[in-house]
Amino acid sequence: MRTAFSRVLLGFCCLGVPFLLLTVLPSASMQEQNNNRRPRTVGSNQNTNQAPANSAPQEVDEGDVVRVETQLVSVPAVVTDRNGRPLAGLKLDNFVLMEDGKPQRLTNFATTETPFEIALVLDTSGSTRDEIGLIRDAAKAFIRALRPGDRVAVVGFKNLNRSGGPLAAVDVVSDLTDNRERLHLAIDDLDTSNGTPLYDALGRVAEQIFREPPREELRGRRAIVALTDGVDSSSNSDFGEARAKLNRAGVATYFIQVSTEDYVEDRLLKDCEDDGRLTLSAKQLERFRRLFVPQLQKEDYQDFCRLGPFERMDISRRLYNLGRQEMNEMARGSGGKNFAAASLTDARAAFAQVAQEIGTQYSLGYYPANKTRDGAFRQIKVELRGVKDGTVRAREGYYAPK
Repeated sequence: MRTAFSRVLLGFCCLGVPFLLLTVLPSASMQEQNNNRRPRTVGSNQNTNQAPANSAPQEVDEGDVVRVETQLVSVPAVVTDRNGRPLAGLKLDNFVLMEDGKPQRLTNFATTETPFEIALVLDTSGSTRDEIGLIRDAAKAFIRALRPGDRVAVVGFKNLNRSGGPLAAVDVVSDLTDNRERLHLAIDDLDTSNGTPLYDALGRVAEQIFREPPREELRGRRAIVALTDGVDSSSNSDFGEARAKLNRAGVATYFIQVSTEDYVEDRLLKDCEDDGRLTLSAKQLERFRRLFVPQLQKEDYQDFCRLGPFERMDISRRLYNLGRQEMNEMARGSGGKNFAAASLTDARAAFAQVAQEIGTQYSLGYYPANKTRDGAFRQIKVELRGVKDGTVRAREGYYAPK
């Protein structure tokens, strides 16, 4: 079935916040002298007007006051009744949170009325040239379904002219704003591309749109909503990199997955001289080889046009399966959700579901009792207290910093 997209491969918490003050007690003879010393932050730049560019950790003398960074872990949570309808009006006391089986003290709580910040990623590659109008209409309907105060950024794809031909690139059409007219104009300005740098787009959201820590009332109230088939064909980064960046930014991830498999397979089998063909970048081909056929030589997977039709078909089907798996993993782990849409027409209904879910999401926050900076995965489990027949879906965990 020909739908809207074209590409081949997919490609998602913690926010550094306050400081825990520790004091190294001086000897009695040095007490007065040390009282005059200014506090120093370990491994940070003391000039707050300059970004710390790979600065080395500072040496800490006896008697110095040391500030050790801790992190606030944000946990989005959706609560529904036995019929799947959202439950509103819950309070902090209705939630119990465990990290690796140990109870944690919740310090931050945002109700369903608190505004959200959303990065709307619209996959505008390949075949969407014919159906870009449906994408625009669905995106505008999604924005209209959001609440006043919700801020949205719009991200799409475009072609950059290079000597070797057009190169697909990420296009941040609009930064975060609650100006609906400005957002509609940004959606009208969406361009199309010959490839799908989806992983690069997800990483760009974390590094640019959500670069700055959120305001106090918006902690845990950030999300990506991506309309895509989950198949990346031209990113410089990969799924692991994109997921790690979004994990560090504490962003819930929602995917509206459009089925384009039949259309893409048809384009993959075209002759490489055909302008309507689809190909994979050398980087994505190497990723495929490493994941699925590591025993074969790199040289065999450097040029997509040298592959036979059965090899191309096998690559396409494996990558679609991988894409669905990765989207489910990223959404589930971040507290978001993956919505399937058979076509772009169905995507509009999926957008409405996402808007409803975002509007009924609670946000929990805590400072982990385990402050070990070992990069290990910490499992999160949220339970309800005093809520009859309620079910909660929340972020499943995060990776500790190193």
